[in-house]
Amino acid sequence: MPYIRIFRHYIHAPLIYLSIVEGLLAMAAAYLGYFTRHETFPPLIEYLPPASVFALVVIFSMIAMGVHESRIREGMVGMSLRSAVGIFLLGTAAVAVLFFLFPAVSMGRGELLFSALEAFVIIIVFRWAYFSLINEESLKRRVVVLGTGQRALKIAARMRRRYDRRAFKLLGFIHPGKDDQGELVSGYGAQVIHTTTPLPQFCEDNEVHEVVVAMDERRRNRDETGGLPLDELMECRLRGIQVCDVQQFIEREACKIDVDLLRPSWIVFSDGFVTNGVRAVSKRCFDLTASLLLLFFTWPFMLLAALCIRMEDGWRAPIFYKQTRTGLNDQPFDVIKFRSMRTDAEKAGKAIWASENDPRITRVGAFMRKTRLDELPQLLNVLRGDMSFVGPRPERPVFVDELGEKIPFYKQRHRVKPGITGWAQLCYPYGASVDDAKEKLQYDLYYLKNHSLLLDMIILLQTVEVVLVGDGAR
Repeated sequence: MPYIRIFRHYIHAPLIYLSIVEGLLAMAAAYLGYFTRHETFPPLIEYLPPASVFALVVIFSMIAMGVHESRIREGMVGMSLRSAVGIFLLGTAAVAVLFFLFPAVSMGRGELLFSALEAFVIIIVFRWAYFSLINEESLKRRVVVLGTGQRALKIAARMRRRYDRRAFKLLGFIHPGKDDQGELVSGYGAQVIHTTTPLPQFCEDNEVHEVVVAMDERRRNRDETGGLPLDELMECRLRGIQVCDVQQFIEREACKIDVDLLRPSWIVFSDGFVTNGVRAVSKRCFDLTASLLLLFFTWPFMLLAALCIRMEDGWRAPIFYKQTRTGLNDQPFDVIKFRSMRTDAEKAGKAIWASENDPRITRVGAFMRKTRLDELPQLLNVLRGDMSFVGPRPERPVFVDELGEKIPFYKQRHRVKPGITGWAQLCYPYGASVDDAKEKLQYDLYYLKNHSLLLDMIILLQTVEVVLVGDGAR
C-alpha cells in the first residue's frame, strides 16, 4: 500500500517506514556518540530517554526540511544538504532547548556534537544504500486510467513530473470506445491504449493494481455507445483491483481537490468536512500554544524588524500595517502585519495585487517577506481569535467578491478560520492572479475536507522549510 491514511490525510507509506528506520539509526548514533566521547557505552536503559529525544528531534527536523521529497526534485546532493541543515541547525538547536528545559533527559555537549555528526553520516550512508539497492519502481502501484477525454486530461496535463508520480507508475490511458472528446491526452505525450480485451483480463495480464475512472460519459454502458463499463469495473473490484474516481485519485496523489471536477453531490456524500466541538477546542489549544511559543522565541527578531523599518523610512513612519480581510463565515477583521511596502502603496485607494519584484516593496520589506517576518504580528490576531495558526490565507473583501464570481466554490474556504500559514502556502507559490487563486483554492479545499490536529502539525513543521528556503515567497 503506497499510502497510509491517518485522520483522512494521505501519507506516503515508504516515507513512514524510512523515518522509522532512520529514527532507530539516530538513536544508535546517540549511543555511538557517547562511546566516541567517553570510550565506553552508556547503560542501555538509563541512556534511552536522551537517545530517544535526540532521535525524535532529528527525524522531525528532517521532515521540516522536506528531506525525502527533496530527493525526488533535487537528487541525493539536495537531500544531503537539507539533512545537514535539519540535523546540525534545527536539530541541535531544538535538542539544546529541550535539554535546558528538561535536564533529566539531557546529554553533554560533546556527546551531542558526536551524536549529530555520526547520525548524519549513518543516515546518509543508509539512504545511499537503500536507493541504490532498492528498485523504487517495484514499490509503486501500477495504474491505468480509463478515459482519454477532458476528465483524463486532468491527470495527463497536471501529473507529468516525476515528483507527481512518486507513488504510482502510469501504464497509459485506455480509450473506452466511442468517446465524444477524442484522445485529448495524446497532446501531452500520454500513451493511449486501444484494446478489445475485457478490462478485468487486461488488468490481470498487465499486473494492474488500480483503475482510475476518468470517462466523460458517466452513464452506465447498456449498448455500444461507449458509456461507463460498470459490470467490468465491478469484476475488477471483486478480483482485488482497486477502482477509484479521478477526483479521489487527484486528492490522494496531489493532495488537492480539483475545482473543475467538483460537484456539490461529491461534497455531500464524501467523507471529511467534519467540524465539531472537540476539533474546535483542540484547534484553539493548538493555536494558543503555538502562538505563545513562537512569540517567546521570535520577539527579539520582531523588535529588530521594527527598528529596521524605522531606520529605513524615518522614525515617524508606521511600523505596522492594518488591512481588512475576510475571516470565518465571511466576517471581516483587521489583520496586523509589519509594513513591507511604501506608505503610499495604494494612494489611489484601489486594491492592487502584489506582483513579482513589486516596486512598492521596501528593501527591509523584501527581506521580511522572504523570511516571513512580516507575518509575525498576526500572532496577535491568533491570540484574540480572529485567525488560526493554520488555515487558508485571509484575503481582502474586494478580492473575495471578485474571485467568488469567477471561481466556483471559492467562498467555501471561509468555513474555517484563516491562518498564518496553510496547506496552499506549502504546496503552491505566491499567487497574484485569478488562475493562481484557483490553484490555491484546490489546496484550501483539501485542508477544509481533511483538516485535523495531525495535518496542522505537518503544515507547521513544513513551514520551517518555506521560511529557510524561501519557497513561495514574493
